[in-house]
Amino acid sequence: MTVNGEVSFWFDPLPEPGPGLPGDAEADVAIVGGGFTGLWTAYYLAKARPGLRITVLEQRFCGYGASGRNGGWLTNSITGGRASYAAAGKSAVEEFQAAMNQTVDEVIRIAAEEGIDADLLRGGELTVARNPAQWQRAQAFAAAEAQWRGADVVLLSAPELAERLQVAGGLGGTWQPHCARLNPVKLLRGLLRTVRSLGVQVFESSKVLSIEPGLVRTERGEVRAPQIVRATEGFTAQLPGLRRRWLPLNSSMIVTEPLGPEAWNRIGWQGGETVGDFAHVYMYAQRTADGRIALGGRGKPYRFGSAVDADGATPEATLASLTKLLREMFPAAAPARIEHVWSGTLGVPRDWRASVTYDAGTGLAAAGGYVGTGVATTNLAGRTLRDLLLGTDSELARLPWVNRKVQQWEPEPLRWLAVNGLYAAYRAADAQESAGARAGAGTSFIASVADRISGHR
Repeated sequence: MTVNGEVSFWFDPLPEPGPGLPGDAEADVAIVGGGFTGLWTAYYLAKARPGLRITVLEQRFCGYGASGRNGGWLTNSITGGRASYAAAGKSAVEEFQAAMNQTVDEVIRIAAEEGIDADLLRGGELTVARNPAQWQRAQAFAAAEAQWRGADVVLLSAPELAERLQVAGGLGGTWQPHCARLNPVKLLRGLLRTVRSLGVQVFESSKVLSIEPGLVRTERGEVRAPQIVRATEGFTAQLPGLRRRWLPLNSSMIVTEPLGPEAWNRIGWQGGETVGDFAHVYMYAQRTADGRIALGGRGKPYRFGSAVDADGATPEATLASLTKLLREMFPAAAPARIEHVWSGTLGVPRDWRASVTYDAGTGLAAAGGYVGTGVATTNLAGRTLRDLLLGTDSELARLPWVNRKVQQWEPEPLRWLAVNGLYAAYRAADAQESAGARAGAGTSFIASVADRISGHR
């Protein structure tokens, strides 16, 4: 029987929430959200300024949101792509990329230093092309990446891809080294233990009702603090005045039972690479430490009014779609039982670019809008917030994602119509490209139009 929801497969078993806020309190820094952004920020602040009174407030339990439901990719991607920061100048963008490359190293270093076993395996990021249109995009992507220092992307022919991974219909792909597979909940729980050992107060089951300068109101009481960090990602739209700040986009995952040696001999995948593809509605996958395939993609992309799911419950149609994709790509895994399916929400800005902000006048800070790249980017956000909150003039505090203006999403029903319509168009484009696969076939015109409308490519 396939487990549906129950937050995610990575939580096994589901944790009992820790103590809630006991009543009104004071802190030097209050952090709203107990995911990776909040915990990394608390970690770096506590390390930099021992004795700083730091309070983390989480509505359910730490990692309940995207931090505990993602695909386990610790990768160097700049959310929205480097080209979207072109106005900052090429050297500034390359410094941003260098910071993201270093972030992968930083998380691996901290995990080792703090004794956190998160099933980390650095195998790089492998993106495969399975039809001629995808292969054209792979080649164009590799050529574009070659123009940037620090991108380090390698184009792989079909035989070179097959040496790493046997994927049905694989025509080639790309690989870059700045990525590691991990179990996100193991990393998060280890980080939670560490920040508590550093004296950070973490209150779970403490839903925040509103944030204003100097004050966080919760269902259990008020926390007064001169500096407040909002780290709520896909749940941001639930806070007053922020419904249109970041759109909660849905993503879903399945995980198989452990595969046997015969299946793995046929599939390969011995290097620990994370795996994606060049489809418009793309997939993402990893080979887990215990020999499963965890594979994700878009299910029902967006719920009216920026609503979020109930504990990861996933429609049967999404389960069927992801299972079909798994079996198409990896026929050797077709007999494997699907053990768990779940969903979660990503925070998506209108221009598809993440941000870190701090207003010294109000003491309010925020970070997020990672669009699915948050496992690594949250660490960079935490270090950047540390510098901004402590007034440190650093290279991180001058990166081009800092204090940029965030455009609002359209009101309903426009955003529901637009998001669901765009993903329907991308699915149609993928179907067209697969059905019409032929030598020289390029990107579907449908997808090209959708790209221009969405503004995220």
